[in-house]
Amino acid sequence: MAGASKAGGPGDASEAGREGRDGPSGASEPAQPSQAHRTDQPDRPDRPDRPDRPDQPDRSPRPGQAAEPPDSASSALTGPAAARTGVAALGLRCQIAAAVALAVVAVAVCVHLGMVFLHVAPSNTLTKQHGKAIDDWVYPEFEQNWKLFAPNPLQQNIAVQVRADVSTGDGDVRTTGWYDLSAQDGRAIDGNPLPSHTQQNELRRAWDFFVATHDGQNRPTGLRGALSETYLRRIVALRLDREDAAGAGGVVQRVQVRSRTADVPPPKWSGEQVAVRPVYRVLPWWSLSSADTGGGTG
Repeated sequence: MAGASKAGGPGDASEAGREGRDGPSGASEPAQPSQAHRTDQPDRPDRPDRPDRPDQPDRSPRPGQAAEPPDSASSALTGPAAARTGVAALGLRCQIAAAVALAVVAVAVCVHLGMVFLHVAPSNTLTKQHGKAIDDWVYPEFEQNWKLFAPNPLQQNIAVQVRADVSTGDGDVRTTGWYDLSAQDGRAIDGNPLPSHTQQNELRRAWDFFVATHDGQNRPTGLRGALSETYLRRIVALRLDREDAAGAGGVVQRVQVRSRTADVPPPKWSGEQVAVRPVYRVLPWWSLSSADTGGGTG
């Protein structure tokens, strides 16, 4: 009975509890964490040697092992060629050609700005010595004037008209009616998104040239007067030939030019009074030569 009491003491109770934990076989097995305990454990970012994705191998160098060289794409961006952009990336010949082209453009821009400045500047020593070269550069493409910004811009419509004396095949001479050349240019420009420079400015500039070099009695006031007459005469001769003014078998012998100036009506709210009747400026008759007609108008 004493042995039985020893076996039932506290030491036996501890042994029995260990046996319940270890199982009936008495073999010791490690304790497995529960499912809740495993899901509550966060990932371990402090282990760089264990990548999160198994398909990406760890490329960090191990002790005693040299680092792998970078990829060719990344090495190309970090090399000395990555800093060469723009003109610097071109070859030597291309760089020289680009430099020469830029120099030519810069010189042309400076010359153009200088010519335009001298054209609009007051009379000075340079304009007196090189006035012809400046005018040849500026006219007619780069002409500068202040009509658009004048305090009182032009408020008149000026039409250039011409008529001709035509000798017929039987020896008679007849006079044509007035051809409104400005109206013809207006009809050619109206509705045309890209009218030609000739339709817009040839006749108008020729008449302005004539008026600027002649007085009120149509007499030339300078050396350019004869040139303006020849220029205007050739233009009207070509226009008459285009309109077939001579007819079959006829030849244009003389032409007469006139201008019709009419004031633009002011708006209704304006109290300005303008002339209602147009004003005509009639030039004398001009005989045509073969030089004016390019070999004859017939």
